[in-house]
Amino acid sequence: MTEVLVEVEDLVAVVTLNRPERRNAISARLFSGLREALGELDARADVRAIVLTGADPAFCAGLDLTELGQPGGPLAAAGSGAAIPELTRPLIGAVNGAAVTGGLELALACDFLVASDLATFADTHARVGVMPGWGLTVALPEAVGLRRAREMSATGNFISARTALAWGLVNHVVPHEQLLGFSRGLAADVASADPGALRAILATYREGALVTGREARQLEARAHRSFHAGGIDSELVASRRDAVIERGRAQRR
Repeated sequence: MTEVLVEVEDLVAVVTLNRPERRNAISARLFSGLREALGELDARADVRAIVLTGADPAFCAGLDLTELGQPGGPLAAAGSGAAIPELTRPLIGAVNGAAVTGGLELALACDFLVASDLATFADTHARVGVMPGWGLTVALPEAVGLRRAREMSATGNFISARTALAWGLVNHVVPHEQLLGFSRGLAADVASADPGALRAILATYREGALVTGREARQLEARAHRSFHAGGIDSELVASRRDAVIERGRAQRR
């Protein structure tokens, strides 16, 4: 099965994480496929905007912890650095379901977000015993404010799409069945702008956001390497993951 699906139509690309049986958890194959697909789309003349979504029922459950726990495994190197390569095309996240931990970091790496009314968001790094490595401790407070970011990371609680909208994490919440259509419409609006001016404006946004955050990202990267210097206990993390999944289901009721 292809783990990353790509469609291009009318200057808009839709990239779909396609491991629904694993809630689109990021395997080494999916991670490399996603980065490759985004890099190729960013270089295409017939693509001016990209939409990133997941195959239902989840957006992304984060790194595949079973694979991550394999000593010297192919996913180990994915734990730090950038979740998504630097792009010149705008990236719109269409969050169709749960965006958890690494999945939340993927969402945060998008330029802006549209959420299904079924979407939920959580940072469960502390609950499973893993240190963020994709810039979450910088990007999450940028999105929701420092105190709310601390609360999300400290509690691991899931928040609804409506709460995410109120907190500024997402730009829009739409009925689930309208998610892709609405996101494609926004992407079409983006694609109709002057490409050169848009690239320059978005690049300025990105550079400006890093003026005070660069050192913080470097600090997180060092903390990640130090925290995981002895490897990851895959059995312990897997047992905690199951508890997190059940907790998330309970909090949706």
